[in-house]
Amino acid sequence: MIKFIKYILAIFLFSFAFTAAKAQFIQVKDGRFYLNSKPYHYIGANYWYGSLLGGKGDTTKGKQRIRQELDFMKKNGITNLRILAGAEGEGIINGIERVNPALQPNKGVFDENVIKGLDFLLYEMGKRGIYAVIYLSNNWEWSGGFLQYLNWNGQLDSLTLRKKPTWDEQRDYTSKFYKCKQCIEDYKRQANHIINRVNTYTGKPYVNDKTIMAWELANEPRPMRPESINEYTAWIKDVTEMIKAKDQNHLVTIGTEGSIGTENSDQLYEQIHASKNVDYLTIHIWPKNWKWFSDNRIAEGMPTIIANTNKFINRNSAAAIHLRKPLVIEEFGLPRDGHSYEPTATTKYRDRYFQTIFELLAKSKAKSGVLAGCNFWAFGGVARPVKNQLFWKEGDNFMGDPPMEEQGLNTVFDSDLTTWMLIKKYANILSK
Repeated sequence: MIKFIKYILAIFLFSFAFTAAKAQFIQVKDGRFYLNSKPYHYIGANYWYGSLLGGKGDTTKGKQRIRQELDFMKKNGITNLRILAGAEGEGIINGIERVNPALQPNKGVFDENVIKGLDFLLYEMGKRGIYAVIYLSNNWEWSGGFLQYLNWNGQLDSLTLRKKPTWDEQRDYTSKFYKCKQCIEDYKRQANHIINRVNTYTGKPYVNDKTIMAWELANEPRPMRPESINEYTAWIKDVTEMIKAKDQNHLVTIGTEGSIGTENSDQLYEQIHASKNVDYLTIHIWPKNWKWFSDNRIAEGMPTIIANTNKFINRNSAAAIHLRKPLVIEEFGLPRDGHSYEPTATTKYRDRYFQTIFELLAKSKAKSGVLAGCNFWAFGGVARPVKNQLFWKEGDNFMGDPPMEEQGLNTVFDSDLTTWMLIKKYANILSK
């Protein structure tokens, strides 16, 4: 009898310990995020370049920047960062300099020093209680992404890879990724290299690191052409199953922009998020790219910008409500007043736009709605644009804007005091 009691007690203690350990990871239940059994809502930032700062080159300077910027964000209420796992390939792509150093400079070759930058970033984020959403590749060229896999596998020649394509050409090229079996195997090799990683600073496997909130399949993966939808959905099914088989602790999401990234199909948007292996939905909102204002007239366009933003969120929230899964606005941004790239320019209309998003998030929290978090695009921290130079060049400091965009276009600098006051105010509201 005593042995039986000890046996039952041992099972109970093991179950309790397992539940307590699991509770440290962000989970999804009834359409909401939970952290330590409490609803988790957040204001976060895109800090895609953070993984590139501390692993190669002047690592002392890069690590110091990471510490300084994480301290700043934590102080101002940021508890979630969306991060690029690593770039693929090197050199000019689509007419621009891609970001570097590359995690995978050549096919199947991974640079150990580069991924140590991601190790360090996660290590420092863990100290501060900041959570990471890590995207494993990119639909777009600025970090190599799908086009690089096509090039490595003979589906896109190097001359075509380097020149700037038209939009229709880019759609044609990128859509081939989902039909290229070897491209997908190479993508999965990189994903496995990251997910199976053991952090050199903590000695902890990534799969056991509670600092990681979620794995994201890619940045804005689109079918790009209707003819690739079947292969696109098959890729999502295949990769999400692979990740969940390896990692039961972390959430998985796709990284979609919403219905605008699924050939304007609400049905496809809901379909790809319906799987038990996809834990939450995402949308991205880009008023400038989607031509919600004319030329550079942001002030005149604000009524349309806000109306269309509400409409887009409501449209995509329908799928989240039906699926009973959280929804995150993980990219949104607006240029500075007058469409200036200068850090000294005011941000009156950007602040108004951010407040619109934050207020919707606060109301959703109050009503236990599906809208659970947001990551503005993008944190630029201490970096500043190079005078008389619009675009990024190798050796420049990274900021929020990727190389193909004007530096300072959508970046939120640490000097944008009115924006940070707004972020901190709503972060406090969400934390209560």
